[in-house]
Amino acid sequence: MSISEDLKKIVLAGIGAAAVTCEKSKEIVDSLVEKGELTVAQGKVINEELKRRATEKKETADAQKAEQAASQILDAVDTLTPEQRATLKAKLEQLDTDE
Repeated sequence: MSISEDLKKIVLAGIGAAAVTCEKSKEIVDSLVEKGELTVAQGKVINEELKRRATEKKETADAQKAEQAASQILDAVDTLTPEQRATLKAKLEQLDTDE
């Protein structure tokens, strides 16, 4: 198993844990609303804040994952032979003209 696969699993586990935490928090808030310890309006505000925070954490994790993937690609390019780089360059140029 490569480092990138391990890292991917860690990131996905963190996102999964955040999602479960968010769902559980919503259940707790809903329970407090039912018991009358929070108003419906307060519960909605808290739930929206929890969703916002979960979204921010997911976006941050996604950005970090993309940055690491780009770094790994650049590291891999550094190990290519001149012929392999020429082939890669031609392929990238072809992709640019296809757009």
